[in-house]
Amino acid sequence: MNRAISPAVSRFALRVPSLETTAAWLLAIIWIFPLLYAIWAAFHPPAYMVRFDLFAPLTLDNFANAWAQAPFARYYFNTFLLVTGVVLAQFVVCTLAGFAFARFPIPGRDALFMLVLIQLFVFPEVLIVENYRIASGLGLVDTITGIGLPYVASAFGIFLLRQTFKTIPRELEEAARVEGCGWMAILLKVYVPLAKPTYLAYGLVSISHHWNNFLWPLVVTNSVESRPLTVGLGIFSAPETGVNWATVSAATLLSIAPLLVAFLLFQRQFVQSFLRAGIR
Repeated sequence: MNRAISPAVSRFALRVPSLETTAAWLLAIIWIFPLLYAIWAAFHPPAYMVRFDLFAPLTLDNFANAWAQAPFARYYFNTFLLVTGVVLAQFVVCTLAGFAFARFPIPGRDALFMLVLIQLFVFPEVLIVENYRIASGLGLVDTITGIGLPYVASAFGIFLLRQTFKTIPRELEEAARVEGCGWMAILLKVYVPLAKPTYLAYGLVSISHHWNNFLWPLVVTNSVESRPLTVGLGIFSAPETGVNWATVSAATLLSIAPLLVAFLLFQRQFVQSFLRAGIR
């Protein structure tokens, strides 16, 4: 009898979702609900912000109002310059530092690397006052350079590239030396091409982080000429501005649209790059 029941029980167990699956779906619904509400409010008149009528009229007036009431074109341009500059600078600095920690027999190399990793345990908010003092001394307050400069040397990027470079066989490096390549040529022709999945994974994470960064840009910027999207959106949705929530929702979608579209288009490459680059 037990033998007859066990297959049926097994089939029933396969059909019943596990606790982990149920919890994952619950968290996904909680996470996506604000986004769904923002989409609803942005595409409907203000009168339907809290009235969920399936036959409510659709409109694009909220996007037109948001675009007209704030210089979002300038905010997009500033954010693009900021994110591009920071990511390119991080690639250069993290590549050189990661290569040095992975291959050069520097005295005290491991101790220096541990000092770099300490940065991962320091919250950025703790350094705001000191970073502002340095930016003010360099004359970089209210500039895009001043926003991005504290993030150029990324401990996470250095760690990720060091771990990747350490997995590359020494035989490839020795073959390049036989061909007459110096250290820089070895780095650019051997190590960097083999670490492309790592660069893709880290680049996507860095772009997402700096596109959404808010506190430090808020502190260090004072004008439209250097203000990124997140700060512009925060000022636009301030209560004293009197902007209705339908327009604020439209402005929010304008701000997150590039990242949302990029994630939907490249989510497969994003996951695969992390699987290939993983922390070895």
